[in-house]
Amino acid sequence: MAFQKRRNTRRKPKLKTKTVRKDPLFVDGERPRPTYVDYKDVELLKKLTNRHGKIVGRRKTGCTAISQHAVTASIKRARFMALMPYKGD
Repeated sequence: MAFQKRRNTRRKPKLKTKTVRKDPLFVDGERPRPTYVDYKDVELLKKLTNRHGKIVGRRKTGCTAISQHAVTASIKRARFMALMPYKGD
């Protein structure tokens, strides 16, 4: 029995198209300067936390790094001022 050449059975990886998410803090397509998120805006901050009360990461929210830092600071302020819970349901 002769040895046969093995065919390359590996599949080529499919290219994933990266969806660009809109930054929730941008106003009319531009970042407000200086980047500030009001800690009293609880409705916006609830969108940026999950049901357990954890801050959602940049990849999921679509925030830029600068926006994410501002969001994190305002969520922590709102928690300290008892506007948001530290722990979710």
